[in-house]
Amino acid sequence: MAYFQVDGLVKYFGGLAAVNGVSFDVDQGEIFGLIGPNGSGKTTTFNMISGYHRPTSGRVLFRGREIHRLPTHKICHLGIGRTFQVVKPLGRMTVLDNVIAAAYSRVNTHHKAREEAMKAIDFCGLMPVKDVLAKALPIAGRKRLEITRAMATRPELLLLDETAAGLNPSELVEAIDLIQKIRASGTTIIIIEHIMHVIMSISDRIHAINFGQTIAEGTPKEVAANQAVIEAYLGTDYA
Repeated sequence: MAYFQVDGLVKYFGGLAAVNGVSFDVDQGEIFGLIGPNGSGKTTTFNMISGYHRPTSGRVLFRGREIHRLPTHKICHLGIGRTFQVVKPLGRMTVLDNVIAAAYSRVNTHHKAREEAMKAIDFCGLMPVKDVLAKALPIAGRKRLEITRAMATRPELLLLDETAAGLNPSELVEAIDLIQKIRASGTTIIIIEHIMHVIMSISDRIHAINFGQTIAEGTPKEVAANQAVIEAYLGTDYA
């Protein structure tokens, strides 16, 4: 039995198939990359996994249990957390209060929520700015806060949606270090990323999609050499 499985996922918006028959398995402890051109269906796949969209057909299974009909909060309670491509922190609240709000998804008292938040903030390296208003953070800080909020929900499986976008080279190194630290802590990761240096350096396996359909899956080296991936996404310069 696979730890996590996407089985024949299909999602139509009107007459448009945004995702059309995507299937993959993820092993526990793995970093699994999901790549493809803009509009290929990656974030829609995340939205179906996390309960924001109900699949038109197909299944999502976590530890052998079907979860694709569950609401988002129940999927979170099962241990699946996520970040969003467009980060929208609660700008007029501090970093700490943002993370406390996320921690309430798993605990029911302010004391416990603050305790969970402080653990996540310390783990993710935001302790120096915990009392700063979220709107005052630069993009790298907001991206890290997005991850910290997700970690405060205690995920076993974490979905990362373009957490490296907009970062400079030194910030990219720090982002990679944090992702590897999260995996080392025992959290399984599925990551969407357009920065090839990031996705190729940290992923154990990569699944490539285009026009909502799978075009390749394998190790980073195998996927980077796949002709369909080169033509649809990477380009001959990268190859």
